[in-house]
Amino acid sequence: MKVVSVEDAVAMIPNGATVMVGGFMGIGTPERVLDEMVRQRKSELSIISNDAAIPGKGVGKLFDASLVTALTTSHIGLNPNVQKQMMASKVSVDLVPQGTFVERIRAGGCGLGGVLTPTGVGTLVEEGKRHIDVDGKCFLLETALRSDFALIHAFLVDYLGNLAYALTARNFNPVMAMAADTVIVTAENIVPVGVITPDHVVTPAPLVDFLVANG
Repeated sequence: MKVVSVEDAVAMIPNGATVMVGGFMGIGTPERVLDEMVRQRKSELSIISNDAAIPGKGVGKLFDASLVTALTTSHIGLNPNVQKQMMASKVSVDLVPQGTFVERIRAGGCGLGGVLTPTGVGTLVEEGKRHIDVDGKCFLLETALRSDFALIHAFLVDYLGNLAYALTARNFNPVMAMAADTVIVTAENIVPVGVITPDHVVTPAPLVDFLVANG
């Protein structure tokens, strides 16, 4: 793990990158990194995030600045900006059932090709997807999700890069940290090695590439 400034962290992300962003309605989202992405005008982004948050919060800031061209998500209902951009064909939106969404990311992090799920069989969700019969029951093959970068927010990080999360802010962060080529982390507190006991480490240090310095 290398400690970098938020400016240098975002400078590594090219225009057109595929970026996973942790958080649930902005809870557990690395806001400082998103603010800097807006400042540096990172554009043509493909975002993978559980939801589109709301205007002015979380990934919603990226849509406020019209920096996103594609979104893979489970919910956009509270962000009218995303809805308008989708209707105007400025952003392509792939809506994925939430359980399927997280399982596709987990599969990507575990080196799997995808997952089989009955969710969506007989609905619009199944269009264009492979149907696989298992013991007489129909499943859809949902392919794995990976990204160029994952933007993660933790409660604690030690000097090696081990992460612990606080309550519901844990949400999608750990699984996304496994499914990206480069993992960039912000944290509420940076602590000495040993403060996070081994059984409280959720994301181990080898998965973390860069830590954004506090202050």
